[in-house]
Amino acid sequence: MKILVSALEPSSNLHLKEVLKHTQDVELCGVFDKSIEEGTPLYDISEMAIMGVVDALKKLRWFFKVADEMVTLAKDVDKVLLMDSSGFNLPLAKKLKTAYPDKEIIYYILPQIWASRPKRAKKLELYCDKLLGILPFEVDYYPQGKAQYVGHPLLDEIDVHRVEAETKNCITFMPGSRKSEISRLMPIFLELRRKLGNDIRPLLVIPPSFSRNKIAHLYKGNREFEVVRDTHEALRRSEFAFICSGTATLEAALIGVPFSLAYIAKKVDFFIGTKLLGITQVGLANIILSKFNGTTLHKEILQEEVTIDNLLEEYYNTDREIFAEKAKELKEYLAHGSSKNVADILMGENEC
Repeated sequence: MKILVSALEPSSNLHLKEVLKHTQDVELCGVFDKSIEEGTPLYDISEMAIMGVVDALKKLRWFFKVADEMVTLAKDVDKVLLMDSSGFNLPLAKKLKTAYPDKEIIYYILPQIWASRPKRAKKLELYCDKLLGILPFEVDYYPQGKAQYVGHPLLDEIDVHRVEAETKNCITFMPGSRKSEISRLMPIFLELRRKLGNDIRPLLVIPPSFSRNKIAHLYKGNREFEVVRDTHEALRRSEFAFICSGTATLEAALIGVPFSLAYIAKKVDFFIGTKLLGITQVGLANIILSKFNGTTLHKEILQEEVTIDNLLEEYYNTDREIFAEKAKELKEYLAHGSSKNVADILMGENEC
């Protein structure tokens, strides 16, 4: 089976690799991580990386060109798999359905319409044939019933067991994976590490794809940490973590590591998100729990509030027992992994 894939984010490609473990005789084309052996991408995800509205506008014309190339590729495929990245994938879905009305389009990792712009649900149901949600509550936003909850991919991918007694004084610092995130948070995390003193074991998580030159340029002071390339392994070892907003916050919650979310966005992006789109929470664990039972897991420290004193207060005052209780509720709500279900749907073996 030949499948056109549009997976622009590193996290999407991790989920894609897990799905492919449950498939046979699949050939991929489109945009995905070049390390995936089932095909050769038209573009590697490194070429698609953007951060915020301003960056997206700069590359807009090029993205239109890529979308047109994807439509041409789709002529010879059996199915289409779109993953996350709605800014690119939703217009692409429209182009694909217009060009090939009978070709099945599957959308996995749905846009966060529950956070903003819920009217996109109509477009998704119009242009896509199957909508595969990874959060139980999000399927209720699709009135035509095309959406189904398939489970959460992290429950397949997390394969570590944390022992609380083995984590004393070990603290993980995760300043993000994008240049702009790292440049804003790393100086603060470095000062925080120094403030905590030499009694701690500081771990600095750096994406495995980053070269030595990139590390030296972006992570000033990295020699004062133990560098770890595996997020799950770092969290397994840790008593506490300081994390930039992103998938890592949910990973920490599912592994059971108390953490503080610290995030500094570009002012224009923060204004658009909070004032125009009405976003009130950025932590995925908080969003899931608030939808489930009206509670939260952790405090969110944002923008000018990201200070050494505020981060230290979270480290010393977070109630570990309450965190563990809420993290358990979160895991039970998500229930199971998604990869096998998605693979079965993709191969036409199961409608989940």
